[in-house]
Amino acid sequence: MKEWDYEIDEENIFVNDVSRQNYLKLLAKQYPTIAEASTEIINLEAILNLPKGTEHFLSDIHGEYEPFIHVLRNGSGVVKRKIEDIFGNSLMESEKKSLATLVYYPEQKLEIVLKEEKNIDDWYKITLYRLIELCRFVSSKYTRSKVRKALPKDFSYVIEELLHEQVSEIDKQQYYDKIITTIIEINRANEFIIALSKLIQRLVIDRLHILGDIYDRGPRPDIILDTLIDYHSVDIQWGNHDILWMGAAAGSRVSMANVLRISARYSNLDIIEDIYGINMLPLATFAMKHYHDDPCNNFIPKEYDNNSEIELIAKMHKAITIIQFKLEYEVISRNPEFNMEHRLLLNKIDFEKGAIKIKDKLYNLNDKSFPTIDRNNPFKLTRDEEMLIEKIESSFLNSEKLQRHTAFLFEKGTIYLKYNDSLLFHGCIPLNSDKSFASMKIQGKYYKGKELLDKFEILVREGYFSKRDTKEKEYGMDIMWYLWTGSKSSLFGKDEMTTFERYFIDDKNTHIEHKNAYYKWRDEEEVCNNILREFGIESKEGRIINGHVPVKNKNGESPIKANGKLIVIDGGFSKAYRSHTGIAGYTLIYNSYGLQLVAHEPFDSTEEAIVKEKDILSTTLVVEKKLERKRVVDTDIGVDLKNQIKDLKMLLTAYRKGLIK
Repeated sequence: MKEWDYEIDEENIFVNDVSRQNYLKLLAKQYPTIAEASTEIINLEAILNLPKGTEHFLSDIHGEYEPFIHVLRNGSGVVKRKIEDIFGNSLMESEKKSLATLVYYPEQKLEIVLKEEKNIDDWYKITLYRLIELCRFVSSKYTRSKVRKALPKDFSYVIEELLHEQVSEIDKQQYYDKIITTIIEINRANEFIIALSKLIQRLVIDRLHILGDIYDRGPRPDIILDTLIDYHSVDIQWGNHDILWMGAAAGSRVSMANVLRISARYSNLDIIEDIYGINMLPLATFAMKHYHDDPCNNFIPKEYDNNSEIELIAKMHKAITIIQFKLEYEVISRNPEFNMEHRLLLNKIDFEKGAIKIKDKLYNLNDKSFPTIDRNNPFKLTRDEEMLIEKIESSFLNSEKLQRHTAFLFEKGTIYLKYNDSLLFHGCIPLNSDKSFASMKIQGKYYKGKELLDKFEILVREGYFSKRDTKEKEYGMDIMWYLWTGSKSSLFGKDEMTTFERYFIDDKNTHIEHKNAYYKWRDEEEVCNNILREFGIESKEGRIINGHVPVKNKNGESPIKANGKLIVIDGGFSKAYRSHTGIAGYTLIYNSYGLQLVAHEPFDSTEEAIVKEKDILSTTLVVEKKLERKRVVDTDIGVDLKNQIKDLKMLLTAYRKGLIK
């Protein structure tokens, strides 16, 4: 074991340092004797030498809960590779597939086995031994203490005994065999198999990073969030779609309108009404009243299953879109620092000609029906619209499930994260065309780079947690909306969002949204190094990991940029993007041997995975391989542990000198 260097000022532990004195006295309550402090030092020193835990990075899930949950269950293919490593040629391919499926979906697979297997006791015995061997293998790089904390309560003692079975100990072989046979005899084999399978799933992923965009497009972001809430170790970097929902949950009306518009656009209003309990009847009634003669052809959802509802959804879609444009006026008008006046377009419509003037050019509108717009005051909400948005606001604020999910996003989420020499964020770091950091004026002061993102996060939290009807609350909510659509937003990464043009103008030149200069310069290693330095990452192994812009894998685009300094992991989890990427998502895996990028093929369904044992086909690319295996000491956790050891050694010195009794 390596002895780490810690500088301890033995002579001056208590000299002119009241905070250190108080801290050591508190520490003494936790470790009240020399023996206990010494034991903890030995334990922490040993942990520093263990292999680092495996990190998994996922991005842009967009409500696609089935492939997401499958990837968590199979560890992005890690479980199958572990089975191959252990059993190799000793099992047939069909047996290895069955064992893998059992680990992924133990409850469902057991139902099938119980119906088909004739000699169930023999199957139980063989399967239990295989699962124990697999579990022992995946837990081998963790301390017994860490594994013990992960054990299911009902079987913790039994599993711990079996995991630490010594094959060479002949004297105890009957003891171990009897544990297995007794589990079967007392009809607890099913529960034990389920417990072992879930333990294996947990141990193959030590830390999960979600780089934004859990919400929108896909059918069930709520299932993804419920899964993450129960997950053992997770952090989230907010995406632009997440921040929009967070703003809506905070009480931002313009964010609510955007959430409803996008849900209608993808025929996904079920998540609004059935899952989050937000009443859509007022919007449906309003739409039928004011748009009953309007076919709303431009607002027909992109994807839909029920043709009978399409006409109504299209009307609701258009109604909330017009309300959104009006609500944007309120936010933009009270925040001139946002520099978004050019996005106010309703007052530029020539209702007589059915045209609009944008940037000194006149365009014909493909939809000239605006029954709720007052030509003399186009941004003013009608009385019916005002009443409608009040009802919508009440529903969002009183949705218990939405508020619980949003609270979790604040608890585990940040706008960026530094972790083990990696800088994680969803979209971009705003840059100017000359590669310098772009600045934004906020409340009279200019911010850029790390300071800008830090300021955004402070304001976002004020927007959710501040008291209602305060300036802090209002401005924070406005910033949440700005992060969804503003030109200096690190989550959006474009100069503007051309929502009006996409709905009402056929000329596709008006639909173009220019990306921030970050996307032009991110292939340059020095630009990436400059960003890393800005965020305090000086290590040669420092890297940027982000998502947001799908990697066009089918066109030969590489997710690895700037000689490995930047990795983009948006590979198209969302079905809406798979035509661009050619795959169905990436997982980045960072274990003690290095970095691997796993590209996933489309996932058929959970039913296919269980019944036909069809796993996600994945291709692994080694991004970076370490000649020397990384250990805990090389990680951020290692830094914390070394600081703890230093404190404990100071405590020992204080004990031995009699400074603390």
